[in-house]
Amino acid sequence: MTDDPAADGDLDTDTDFDDDADDSRATTVSESAIEALCDALALKDETRTGWALRGVHDPESVAAHSWGVAYLVVAIGETFTDEFPDLDLDAALRMAVVHDLGEAETGDVPTRADPEAAESLPDADEQAAAERGAVADLTAPFDAAERLRADWETYERRDRPEARVVKDLDVVDMCLQALVYERADRYDQADSSADDPTTDDPASGAPTADAFAEYDALDEFFVTARRSVSTETGRSHLDRIHDRYVAARDHDDPA
Repeated sequence: MTDDPAADGDLDTDTDFDDDADDSRATTVSESAIEALCDALALKDETRTGWALRGVHDPESVAAHSWGVAYLVVAIGETFTDEFPDLDLDAALRMAVVHDLGEAETGDVPTRADPEAAESLPDADEQAAAERGAVADLTAPFDAAERLRADWETYERRDRPEARVVKDLDVVDMCLQALVYERADRYDQADSSADDPTTDDPASGAPTADAFAEYDALDEFFVTARRSVSTETGRSHLDRIHDRYVAARDHDDPA
């Protein structure tokens, strides 16, 4: 007995993948759609800038972060339903998937708690406009383009419970990642941005070697998270993660 269905004769391996083999299939995607999908996959190689600036070794990509937010929606999204009884988790999941889509073209611009570092970042309105244009370009070839753009716009406006929940889970994912990096000692305790050639660009948010001088360890990520969270449930999750982070930072972590 083998675990391979094909070897047992249970799987038809002669499937014809010619375009005209089965008229009942969905219409083949266009060449422009394939190119747009390839462009969106740039998120898999787009490093999350905040971690890189902090000197995290082999930091996650934007796509990895987006997966983290989407997973949080399906794993703990229901914890928000006491606060939002009519919460549409399907809509929240769609928002989680597309919320950083524009960064495939614009790149990732970090949120900074340090006022001096924040001054060197691109103008927020200009950045939002650039991301909006990128989302329009990346979704244009698809039949679902209008829905994809609507999901992204709703997330940006934060005028629906689903958007607020996804934003809170966006920062919860960041803080969970900070906890993982802290436990694994994945960053230089002394700021390493002086050795990072990307920080020579003021737009990176860290034009000097002491970019994180105002905060110890990965503390700044929790400061920016607290400023962004807007729900009581999100604050509760963040508090529990922060407690574990502090224990790890101070070498008193039961994990």
